[in-house]
Amino acid sequence: MRDSLGDDVGHELVRDHTVYACVMGSRAFGLATDASDTDRRGVFVAPTPLFWRLDKPPTHVTGPRDEQFSWELERFCVLALRGNPNVLECLHSPIVEHVDATGRELLDLRGAFLSRRAEASFRGYAAQQLGKLEADLRTHGRPRWKHAMHLLRLLLSCRDLLRTGRLGIDAGEHRDRLLAVKRGELGWDEIRAWTRTLHEEIDAASSRTPLPPEPDRTRVEDFLIRVRGTSAAPALPPLVPDASHSS
Repeated sequence: MRDSLGDDVGHELVRDHTVYACVMGSRAFGLATDASDTDRRGVFVAPTPLFWRLDKPPTHVTGPRDEQFSWELERFCVLALRGNPNVLECLHSPIVEHVDATGRELLDLRGAFLSRRAEASFRGYAAQQLGKLEADLRTHGRPRWKHAMHLLRLLLSCRDLLRTGRLGIDAGEHRDRLLAVKRGELGWDEIRAWTRTLHEEIDAASSRTPLPPEPDRTRVEDFLIRVRGTSAAPALPPLVPDASHSS
């Protein structure tokens, strides 16, 4: 969906109405090097009266800072309920740059978004990335090693989520080996073998995961309705006094 009210309005919404902002990417995953970018992600709440217009507020905004991307709250919740890895991991970043009362409520909902849906979503993203890497291998003779690293990290995260019911994004004990992948020190055959092993481990974890079949959509929707209502209330006109009760 296009940013229907324009980039200027989108940037203003991010500046003035962000409820949660964090750092993602290699810095959040414990895989940063001196050359790593700082990828910023956030959630903003478009004031409810903007939805009463014909031109709706944007569902997402790029900028205004470099490497910054933000979702409007409703879009963020929809994607999180679907098990979108980028969105779910955003809620678990160890580097939080801003959070207000609404943002803290959103963080309290982290468990409500987690379900067995995440497996299909994570594996779908991994399959897309693998396809791109194999296309690079055919075209250029080698994959993009950084992307290979993040593919493996995503599968590790999926496996551990299914095993524990909790989402962790830090590479932890796998950091050194993942960084070796990024440097091109592991051959493609070794990377593919690791990928196959992770899929087998995900299969095993899926059969006994503590995750519920579906996310808690009702709890998330109740939160969204309250946020929208609170935002709308100041814009409502004052009630006209009943003339029969006037002196």
